[in-house]
Amino acid sequence: MTPHGADNTGALTISVAAGKGGTGKTLVATSLAVALTRDAPPGVELLDCDVEEPNADILLRPHCNHREPVHVMVPQVNQTLCTSCGRCAEACQFSAIAVIRQAVIAFPELCCGCGACSFVCPEDAISEVARSVGVVDSGVTADGIRFYQGRVNVGEQRSAPVTKAVKRHIHDELVTIIDAPPGTACPMQEALDGSDYCVLVTEPTPFGLSDLRAAVDTCRQLGVPYGVIINRDGVGDAGVEAYCADQRIPVLLRIPQERVIAEAYSRGETLAHAFPEWVAPLQDVFARVRDLIGGPAAARWRGPIEPSTSVQRRR
Repeated sequence: MTPHGADNTGALTISVAAGKGGTGKTLVATSLAVALTRDAPPGVELLDCDVEEPNADILLRPHCNHREPVHVMVPQVNQTLCTSCGRCAEACQFSAIAVIRQAVIAFPELCCGCGACSFVCPEDAISEVARSVGVVDSGVTADGIRFYQGRVNVGEQRSAPVTKAVKRHIHDELVTIIDAPPGTACPMQEALDGSDYCVLVTEPTPFGLSDLRAAVDTCRQLGVPYGVIINRDGVGDAGVEAYCADQRIPVLLRIPQERVIAEAYSRGETLAHAFPEWVAPLQDVFARVRDLIGGPAAARWRGPIEPSTSVQRRR
C-alpha cells in the first residue's frame, strides 16, 4: 500500500497502536474517528485491524450489512500423481507440508499460501484450494463513519490475511483511522505498514514505558512517523514524559485518570460521544499530525497547533 502522503491524494491513514493491551487504544481510535466526523470534509473511515479481539463495534455501534469471507490458498495433494520426491517439503519454509512414510501430508493451519510447493512439484500433483480463515464485516455508524472490522476464525494461528483484507478497503479520498492490534509482533506490524502516521497510546507507568519503547522501535523500523497520547495521566510516574522529551517524541494529548471517563467507557461510549468538550482536543490531534507530516491534507485544516493538548480535569 502506498502511503497517502506519498501519492498526493490528500487523505491520511493514521494507525492507533499500543505496546500492550489495556492502555485505551480502541477508545482513542474510535473517539478520534467520531471527533473528525464533525470537521473532516472528505469523510472518515475506521478499520478495526485488531482481528483477534475486535471490539471497536462496541463503541461505535455500526450497522453492518455486509460480510466478506477471507480465504487463503492452501495445497491439496493428488496422491495418485505424487511420487513422494520431497521437493515440496524442501521448499516450504513453514513446515506446512511433509513427506511421511512415502506419503505427502499437508498441514493447512501452518500454510502461508505462498504457492512454493505447487511451483516446485515436477509432477503437477499439488493444486491450491481456498480455505476460510476469517471474515470482514462492513457498514456505517450513526455518525457517518465507514466501518470495517476483521475477525479471524477461532484457532487460526495467522491473522495477517484477515488484516490485509481489512486494509484493502482503505479509500484514498477519506481520512482513515486504523485500530491496530496491541503489542509489537507481526499482527501490529502488518496493521501499521503503509500508514502515514502512528499514534502510540501509553500510560505513565514503568510497564507503560517499557512497552512504549518497544512500540517506538517498531515504528522506527517500519519507517512510520509517530507521536504519543498519554492515557490515565496523573497516575504512575514521570518516566514516560522524560522518555518522550529525551527522544523528542511529540506528546499529542493527555487523557486524565478520571472516574467519569472510565464509567463512560464501561457504558460503551467514546470520549467524543460522552464529553463534547473532548471533540476539539481530538481534532487538534489530527491537526498536529497533519502539521508534523505535512502534505496536501494541510489545506483542509486551519487554526494554531499547540505543542500538546489536554482537557482540564473535572472536579
